[in-house]
Amino acid sequence: MTNLKTALEKGRDVVARLNPGLEGILSEKYDALVPGFAESLTEWAYGRHYARPGLDLKTRQLCTISALTVLGGQTAPQLKVNINHALSAGATRTEIIEAIWQMAVYGGLPAAINGLNAAQEMFDEIDAKAA
Repeated sequence: MTNLKTALEKGRDVVARLNPGLEGILSEKYDALVPGFAESLTEWAYGRHYARPGLDLKTRQLCTISALTVLGGQTAPQLKVNINHALSAGATRTEIIEAIWQMAVYGGLPAAINGLNAAQEMFDEIDAKAA
């Protein structure tokens, strides 16, 4: 009998690679408001989208960063999380910055500047922890 992983299991595998503990953090923050939120997000976003074949995880994360950048400054918290995920998936800081900067053409300079600010904040946080 073939042991096929469920979308939730696949999602948990992706989360373990990108951000161990994320499901627990999300559960503590949101499950009281929306029961099952953390599990749903893990299953749907990570298990049904990030775990798909066709694009590697680094490329998917760069796409996510690009989309969040174009959506604008209100996405800064999610952008910072996904910048960290992109680094965990093997993206370089230069690749992340270039993905954000490319969005100046599509989302405008204000969106790109907000994205660059979020990236700089994330890089500063990472550097401060490493010091």
